[in-house]
Amino acid sequence: MIPFTRLSAGLAFVRACRVDQLIAERGVAVLLGDRQVAVFLVPETGPDGSGRPHVYAVDHHDPFSGANVIARGIVGSRGEATTVASPVYKQVFDLATGECLTEEGRLDTWPVRVRDGEVFLGVDPVRAGPVTSVTFPRAGVLAG
Repeated sequence: MIPFTRLSAGLAFVRACRVDQLIAERGVAVLLGDRQVAVFLVPETGPDGSGRPHVYAVDHHDPFSGANVIARGIVGSRGEATTVASPVYKQVFDLATGECLTEEGRLDTWPVRVRDGEVFLGVDPVRAGPVTSVTFPRAGVLAG
């Protein structure tokens, strides 16, 4: 079992990776128990260009194609929303909410905390059951 850290009430946060393992606007897939999660580092730039990077975590499983490909999607924006487009059929998802902006559907999302250069994903320990592993598929760490 992977140790977790309680950083907020009700959720357990499991270490997923180091921030320096993420490449801006390119996803990586992590295995969280039996779920594949796509993690993205997105530089947020405000009108003055002084925004801070933000880390998002959504399902790696594309509900339209049935393939685990979302980490390979293209990061962009629609209005105020930071998005990822599925590499298969190009549906566009809001990274913050998981909502599909082009069709009816959505991705699950995970709360993310960044502490001391480490990325933690929030899980409900009751619903999720025990977390047995958090791993990077080797090709997913540096390749987008």
